[in-house]
Amino acid sequence: MTTDDEPAPPEGPTEAPPAEGRPDTGELTAELDEIRDRWRRSLADLDNLRKRHARELQRERSDERARTSAAWLPVVDNLELALQHAGSDPSAVLEGVKAVRDLAVEVLRGLGYPRHEETGVPFDPTRHEVVGLVDDPEAGPNTVVRVQRPGYGEGDRQLRPAAVVVNKRQE
Repeated sequence: MTTDDEPAPPEGPTEAPPAEGRPDTGELTAELDEIRDRWRRSLADLDNLRKRHARELQRERSDERARTSAAWLPVVDNLELALQHAGSDPSAVLEGVKAVRDLAVEVLRGLGYPRHEETGVPFDPTRHEVVGLVDDPEAGPNTVVRVQRPGYGEGDRQLRPAAVVVNKRQE
């Protein structure tokens, strides 16, 4: 029992007044809702960016395939021309095939894969694949004596290394 001098205890839960400088829960809830909204919008933007990037990547791949294929068309045309003249003078056909090969090598060079088939150079495992060893007193030690199959490309952009025969003679 209380007297008139004592205040009655509060009935049910009551919110404490916000402390000075602290936002009330209503402001915090509104701020949290705004952050959630911005987060959802950012996720949607990221998803749209991924989809746009995938479309652009596919388009770039398609364009690059078309450019590369177009670069090879003259080679195909000249091979067809050589086949049409296969029954004529064999030396002319041989010259035509050499010209087509030179054109194909030039296309590869233009695509960034120059041909390398040098002999007398030191063996380089990043550019050469050893397919044989010889003991040649005329050649320096560990040098390329013969190229069995030329390589294409340079540095970290190689289609394949040159297949070479290397002098095993040591000094």
